[in-house]
Amino acid sequence: MTAIENTALGRLEKEGRLLNAVLKGGTTKPGRFGFRGDVALRFQTQVADEKRPPDYSIEQVLTIAQDGERTISVLAGYLHSLAYLADVAAVLDGALSPDGSYFMFCNNIDLLAKYRIKLGDIKFHVLPCDESTVWKEMMELVGLNKDDIKKIDPAGKLDCLLDATKDLDLSYEEISYGDALKRMEPVKNRNENRPV
Repeated sequence: MTAIENTALGRLEKEGRLLNAVLKGGTTKPGRFGFRGDVALRFQTQVADEKRPPDYSIEQVLTIAQDGERTISVLAGYLHSLAYLADVAAVLDGALSPDGSYFMFCNNIDLLAKYRIKLGDIKFHVLPCDESTVWKEMMELVGLNKDDIKKIDPAGKLDCLLDATKDLDLSYEEISYGDALKRMEPVKNRNENRPV
């Protein structure tokens, strides 16, 4: 069983950033630790000892980390605003690799937009996400059908999906973070049109 402390996720766990975990533990591959949940980007000010939810997070995170490796090779998640991408790069600084595959699905970019944005030496694939989940979007992106993996346990499904990203060849338009912010649309209210 792989311990989270021995992976690139160890620091995030120590800082209390790994929240709402659906999966947090060893996967079907030896020496691999999987995480599905949220990664807090900015915490609210705590008063006394009360626990407050973060101001914002990378939500619906799908990632794996290898025992003894200092960086995360693949990570996908949802950002409620593209503006948070700079915080992703800052919070995960040192845990991401120039060779890694990182996918951020954003609420407030054009539904046809697909960008590559480089922050420092880290490349992010930035895609729209509307009325869907990161899991479904990634399944579609890598061409996996849910029937292909329905008999596998949750940790095995995560392995299968994220291993499939290694074969992706995505030549999206490369734009600067500044340009992306200019093209950004207003953040949509998640609770709009929801029944009360």
